Amino acid sequence: MNAYDFTVKARNGAMVPLSDYKGKVLLIVNTATACGFTPQYAELQEYYAAHGNEDFEILDFPCNQFGAQAPGDDTEIHTFCTARYGTTFPRFKKIDVNGEDAIPLYKWLTENTAFEGFDKEHPIATILEDMFSKADPDYAKSPAIKWNFTKFVIDKNGDIAGRFEPTAAKEKWIAAIEKALA
Repeated sequence: MNAYDFTVKARNGAMVPLSDYKGKVLLIVNTATACGFTPQYAELQEYYAAHGNEDFEILDFPCNQFGAQAPGDDTEIHTFCTARYGTTFPRFKKIDVNGEDAIPLYKWLTENTAFEGFDKEHPIATILEDMFSKADPDYAKSPAIKWNFTKFVIDKNGDIAGRFEPTAAKEKWIAAIEKALA
């Protein structure tokens, strides 16, 4: 099984087989419009504008599971992202990434990767670690998505080439994309 075996819903509800992206490197990211990490949309769009082509695509999946930080409907979220950050990459229907209602794609992504911790150099890392450890001392053992803007790089064969927590420096996920493109 790989990423191309899944079908997801477009913002308009149409079913989109990820096999439509076969042969491309993908960056799959769960996003939110009212999060401290929301400015990462600018980094994503900057990279996409420079490198998005027939070999690379960003797939944006809004998610309201973390602090209710994606409160709008699909149209409101899309309007916000295009007006505020000028995003041009595909945005899909709002989803759950964890729990019973998580879409199959995200169940597969988390079942096949591990949470490797927050980047200690990021100023919010200790805040997140403290918050999660108070709620669950064993949180780091779970592969569940921890917060908005967790990124997955998928190589041209549809296999997972890397998982990056929202605290990861953009250079890390960019390096994984460029390695997958090589």
